[in-house]
Amino acid sequence: MCKTKLDPKPNFFVLPHLNYIFVNMKKIHLPILGLLFTVSVFGQVKTPNAAPDAKTASKPLTRPGEVKPVPTEVIQEIEANMINIPAGTFVMGCVNEQDSACYYWEKPSHKVSISSFYLNKYDVTQKEWEAVTGKTPWFSKACADCPVENISWYDAQVFINKLNQITGRNYRLPTEAEWEYAAGGGNKSHGYKFSGSNNPDEVAWYDKNSSKQSHPVGQKKPNELGLYDMSGNVFQWCSDWFDEKYYTSSPSDNPVGPRTGAYRAVRGGSWWSEVNQGRTICRDRYPSDAKDDDVGIRLARD
Repeated sequence: MCKTKLDPKPNFFVLPHLNYIFVNMKKIHLPILGLLFTVSVFGQVKTPNAAPDAKTASKPLTRPGEVKPVPTEVIQEIEANMINIPAGTFVMGCVNEQDSACYYWEKPSHKVSISSFYLNKYDVTQKEWEAVTGKTPWFSKACADCPVENISWYDAQVFINKLNQITGRNYRLPTEAEWEYAAGGGNKSHGYKFSGSNNPDEVAWYDKNSSKQSHPVGQKKPNELGLYDMSGNVFQWCSDWFDEKYYTSSPSDNPVGPRTGAYRAVRGGSWWSEVNQGRTICRDRYPSDAKDDDVGIRLARD
């Protein structure tokens, strides 16, 4: 709901008294009356430079006793956590066509070849987001090592552009195909249903075990490639537009999704979603400008 700024209420207590003074004390000069009127009516108006009150002041991410993250150190940490995903070929989509957990937009299964790329072992954290943008968009809770959330696909692009300007690198969002290949373990895959295990409690935060909130990254087991939280915690934006029928015509080499669409692809499930959405093959979608407290990002680069 949009909030509108209400006009200041007139001071009804002051005005009758000014009338009394004007009628009964005619000898008071008008300049003095003007001064009284100004002070009475406008004395409570806050100046533009006034300090915000406790309700409107923005809360810092760091708590008392914590050291605010230094952007340079945080940025170096981002690069240090980028993992090389070796090239390979895998079967994308629902392999078992009779699996009742599969949705029709996860079919048909098809072979896809992926070139080598890099993917961060963690979701982008609140600490990293604040270091790069200076903003704190999350509204679930302040937690430096929790995934950033409440960001749109467009917000993600702003973050990535700023990070690239700072580092001179070419960070980006992963494609759906890259994401699924990496979540499934790449060329080290054991064929797990979830990213790193057939037991979701070992690798994912989802609706039944999350206490209805996100958690610091890296607390569950990693998958075969050393990637954490590819299943659960927060959904992750991908670069692709979403098309329910894309798998029927997808290229076999490094597919990047349809040319246009109404939604962007998200992957991985979240602390809020049911466990089925944490499957490595599970696809979902969101409007590009949508924000939610269980949608974040993970960085990729060539």
